[in-house]
Amino acid sequence: MLILDIPEIVKPYAEKMENLAVVRDGSTGELARGDWTIHVAGVENEGSEITPLYGELYSQNAKDFLSENHEIKKAMDKVSKACDKRGVWVIDRGEIYDELVPKEKGLRFIIRQKGDRHLLFGKGKLSTLAIAHSCPLPYATTIMREEKGQEKVYHLEYGFRPVRLPEHPDEKLWLLVVKGFGEKPMMLLTDIPLRRNREVLWWVLSAYLTRWRIEETIRYAKQCYNVEDVRVLAYERLRNMVVLVTCAMFFAAVVLGTKMKLKILAAHVLKAAKRLFGIPDFRYYAIADGIKEILTRSPRRVAPPTRADPILPFIPLFDG
Repeated sequence: MLILDIPEIVKPYAEKMENLAVVRDGSTGELARGDWTIHVAGVENEGSEITPLYGELYSQNAKDFLSENHEIKKAMDKVSKACDKRGVWVIDRGEIYDELVPKEKGLRFIIRQKGDRHLLFGKGKLSTLAIAHSCPLPYATTIMREEKGQEKVYHLEYGFRPVRLPEHPDEKLWLLVVKGFGEKPMMLLTDIPLRRNREVLWWVLSAYLTRWRIEETIRYAKQCYNVEDVRVLAYERLRNMVVLVTCAMFFAAVVLGTKMKLKILAAHVLKAAKRLFGIPDFRYYAIADGIKEILTRSPRRVAPPTRADPILPFIPLFDG
């Protein structure tokens, strides 16, 4: 799964930072001053290992800003090229169907619908919400989601309808309809072929639900790296900081603990985090805390090994 998310960075007290624009604070729902960021992370369907792939900041007040869709397309072009067009894009917003629907693009996608878009169904054209309300829901399942420290149970019913876009009437698409998250059904438009098979439908639904874990990744970035507290006045410098944070997240999530020669370093880092009650499931918090503890003790250089210390205190981070 290639999960694309557009979180905000709020700067409520900044007065002289370049290109601050109006954003909606995701934690309060209120309008505030800040910038938008685009993040793309790779994760297996229902998997637990998250791979940060892309991170960039933009402002609608910048001179080179064209549109949100332009920023989304730019991120997708770069990631798709690097991934050789593999993966399934899971997106919550953006009118980017011209970039996805033609088969020659070679991209697969799952995009959540608001309900106001019109699709071709049968011999007519209906809103996605109207199609969803008429959709049979022969399958059911129960899931649990942790919200604000508590587990919440959802009883879901789901089914699908074959649809097409008016702009691309020859391209077959499917609308997966899910009821149980609220009064309004969840509607997922996809080019992944659906059929009357519980496992096939659940694969698409679980692929979208996988993006919920990306919310934890964004919180991790904001908390561990204090992105919203970064104080640089120049717009380009703030953009550079977001790129560096993405690199640091990739290192913590992918390199530490996976490279054989870094296992000792990872063990020391986790120990340095001083977690008294064990490492939490989202261990990247502990790794970030450990890195901070080590760099605080040795801000300038790493002490050379001594004969009294048989374990190497320094492990090369990169080959070559």
